[in-house]
Amino acid sequence: MSLSDLTGRWKAFSYGFLDPSAKRELRRKMIKAVSVPGCQMPYASREVPIARGWGTGGLQVTLTLVKPSSTVKVIDQGADDSVNAASIRRFLSRVSGASETWDTLDATLIQSRHRIPEEKLSRDQILILQVPNPEPLRGVEPNMSTARQMHADADYGRMWLQLYEQMVRSGRVMLGASYPAMVNGRHVMTPSPIPRWDVKKLHMAEHLTILSAGREKRIFAVPPYTRVEPLVFDDVPYKVEDHAHLTCARSGVTGYFMNEIPQEDGSAGYEVSDSHFGIKAIDARDGGTPTVGQTWYRNGELA
Repeated sequence: MSLSDLTGRWKAFSYGFLDPSAKRELRRKMIKAVSVPGCQMPYASREVPIARGWGTGGLQVTLTLVKPSSTVKVIDQGADDSVNAASIRRFLSRVSGASETWDTLDATLIQSRHRIPEEKLSRDQILILQVPNPEPLRGVEPNMSTARQMHADADYGRMWLQLYEQMVRSGRVMLGASYPAMVNGRHVMTPSPIPRWDVKKLHMAEHLTILSAGREKRIFAVPPYTRVEPLVFDDVPYKVEDHAHLTCARSGVTGYFMNEIPQEDGSAGYEVSDSHFGIKAIDARDGGTPTVGQTWYRNGELA
């Protein structure tokens, strides 16, 4: 047997890589997810040319929604130029003919891992978040059948108990990323591994947010103008990361979510996590006239 015996003639694949049946199912599940905000919908996650755990869920949603007139932005922990983000963006462009961009304001589809851009999204944009673990109850109920029943009954007492125990033992809620939030007053969701800084950006936002977990085969959504309220006790306010006083060493912007960069002398430097927002700031500082959109935060406070 030779290699040629195992290969066939090249055949064109469906537009956007996924076959029509897969896209049809994903569209139906997205409609259901939008109709019941925050509720997880199962779907048959297909194979795509990246490994499970590297954004297959988000990629399948983007491939379903993309069209030749789309403009696609892909970010990985705020960066447009990371290997994962660049590879996914290039793949999307090649199989769909869509345009690529780094600018949040120009994009119609924004696929993201771990971050929501600092500039506000409009009603004409769709945010697609990659989710490694869509089940917020997994930490308190490992049996998924029981967890599904708890969601059906809106029984979130164990989750409240977990938050209370963390406060008693540590003096504060220890959850950083994936902070649980109540959507539309009914379903608790885990908003992907975005930091607490980004969770409030989903509350009454103009844009549609779709969250997809390819490995776990679950999809859920936050429609525009929907309440997204982090789980907090009445006498303990929700706190985001204390980055208001930090300044980006490259761009000079202050009051936005920063990445900590260890220095050779043991100290720490900081760099704004939204890389293209920092590029715009550098361009403006050097005399350019970039178009900068309205931001969710100003001086570390939600506007």
